[in-house]
Amino acid sequence: MAFWLLKTEPESFSWANQVARGVTGEPWTGVRNHQAKNFLKEMVQGDLAFFYHTGVEKQIVGIVEVQTSAYPDPTDPLWLAVDVVAQRPLTKPISLAEIKADPLLAEMALVTSPRLSVQPVGPNHWDHILRKTGSAKC
Repeated sequence: MAFWLLKTEPESFSWANQVARGVTGEPWTGVRNHQAKNFLKEMVQGDLAFFYHTGVEKQIVGIVEVQTSAYPDPTDPLWLAVDVVAQRPLTKPISLAEIKADPLLAEMALVTSPRLSVQPVGPNHWDHILRKTGSAKC
């Protein structure tokens, strides 16, 4: 199983919207960056991803599970999408400022490649964030 981080603008699509989709989940569409597209291509069913609110919030708020491998994005078939379903919120969201201030997360892609909308999360970073937020391990 691999771990990821997916960024979204909460004004357009928030954690509450993701949760409201229930067990049917939501296609993760609209990714228009080649590196992010390649990461979508690597995702497989069962992978987990942090759900990150951009904009004013700048925080990880929940965890989603990847339900499908990559397929052509229905909004533009030259790109890719995956389907994700809300698994659970973090016990306590963690802000970008908290992540940047933590030396154990200094190499996380969110810090080193902040503009990337789809990014891998190493297992050590994943576990550290879960511990830091008081969230039980998945």
